Amino acid sequence: DMAGYFTGRTIDELAAELRSGAVTAAELAERALESIDPGLNAFVVVDEAGAREAARQADAELAAGADRGPLHGVPVAVKDIIDVAGLPTGMGSAHFAGNIAENDAAIVRRLRDAGAVIMGKTTTHEFAYGASGDIAVNGPARNPYDRERITGGSSAGSAAAVASGAVPLALGTDTGGSVRIPAALCGIAGFKPAYGALPLDGIFPLAPSLDHPGPLAATAADCALAYRALGGPWPDEPPASVPRVPRVARVVTDLVDPEVAAVIGRFFADAPEVPVDVAGINETFAAMQMYEVAGVHRERLARAPELYHPELRGRVELTMAVTREAYEAAFRDRDRLAAEIAALFEEYDVLAMPTVPVPAPRIGERDLPLGPALFLLRSLTSPWNLLGLPALSIPAGTVPSGLPVGLQLITRRDADPLLFTTARTATPQTPGVG
Repeated sequence: DMAGYFTGRTIDELAAELRSGAVTAAELAERALESIDPGLNAFVVVDEAGAREAARQADAELAAGADRGPLHGVPVAVKDIIDVAGLPTGMGSAHFAGNIAENDAAIVRRLRDAGAVIMGKTTTHEFAYGASGDIAVNGPARNPYDRERITGGSSAGSAAAVASGAVPLALGTDTGGSVRIPAALCGIAGFKPAYGALPLDGIFPLAPSLDHPGPLAATAADCALAYRALGGPWPDEPPASVPRVPRVARVVTDLVDPEVAAVIGRFFADAPEVPVDVAGINETFAAMQMYEVAGVHRERLARAPELYHPELRGRVELTMAVTREAYEAAFRDRDRLAAEIAALFEEYDVLAMPTVPVPAPRIGERDLPLGPALFLLRSLTSPWNLLGLPALSIPAGTVPSGLPVGLQLITRRDADPLLFTTARTATPQTPGVG
C-alpha cells in the first residue's frame, strides 16, 4: 500500500532529476495522479486540470531558465482547511458543502511562488478538531499500513498521501499535534514550526493561539527543505552557546504503550532523563483550546447543530462551558510552564520523547487499554503547541505488528536547525551493546 511513485524518492532527488531533464514536472504530475489510491480516502478533491496546467507552466519556466527553487515542479497536496483558490474548502464538514475558496491562503501563495504543483485537497478530521482523522463528511482517511486503522489527525489525508507515495510533500496544520500525530502513525516525518513562523491567513481556525501550519514529508530533511522554501525563518548559524553535537535529554512520561516505549527507548539511550509536567501542561492546553474553539463555533452550533457529526457536536458543546476566567488563568499558567521548560533548555538543546504513546488504533475505536483514544493520541504533542516551540516527528521504526512509531524532538524557539541535526544522528541503539 506504499507503492506510489514517490515512495523512497526525496525532494532533493526529484529536484535534481527535474533540472537534469531526466523527468519533467508534467510527468511527475501524471505519476502523482496515477499513484493516488482512492481506497485510502486521502484526497477530498483531486485537481487534475489545475495540476496539469501548473506542471506545464513549471516546465516552461525551467526551460526558460527561471528556477523558483527546490519545490519547483514538485507535486504537493494541501489539507482541506487551507484555502486553494478555485477549489472546494470543506473543513471535513457538512457545514461547508459547496464552499469554493476565492483566494489562496498565504501559505498556498508561497507554495505557488516556490513553483510547487498543487494536486488537490486532503481529508481533514471535521473542523480539524480531532487527533484520529476518522470523522469527516467524506469518511475516514485510512492508514496505508493497515486500512482498518486510523491515520491519526487532523491532517489525516496529508499523511496518508505522503505515506502511500502519492506525493512527496503535503501541507497540514497542527493545533494539538495534527501534523505530528498522523506523521507518526503513518511512518513519515512531520514538522510543527514555532508559533507564528508560517502565516495562518486563509486557514480555517481551530484555536488561533495554538494553530500552526507545517509540512509532512517522508523524511525530516524534506520537511526542513519545504519549511525553508515556504519562507520559514531559519537561523543562519547556531547560537554560540550550542555545542556541535546537540545535548539531548529524554522526557519521561507515564501512559506509554510498552511496545512504543521499547521502540523509542532505542534512541538516545544514554541521554539523561528529565521530568516534564505533561499532565499539567495538557490541562492548561485544554482550557485554552476549548475556550477558543467555543469562540469559533458558538454561532454555528446555535444555527445548525444537526450539521455536525454527533461526536464532534458533543465535543464542541463541551467547549462552551469553559469560562473567561479559566481562559485567562491558562495564559498565566502558560507563562509559568514556559519558564520551567526554558530552564530545561538552558541545560539541553533538544528534548526527545514518543510522538504518540500508542500505535494507530482502529477506525472508530475510542477506548484503549491506557485510556481514551482522543486524549492519548495528542497527550505528548499538545504541550508543545501550548508553548509554541518547534517540534518534529520522525519515523522511529515499528511495533511487532508492523505499525509505525514516531520519535518526537523539541527545541527552543529560533533553534529549528537543531531538530534536523539531531534527527540526522537519531539511529536506534541496541541496549547493552557497544
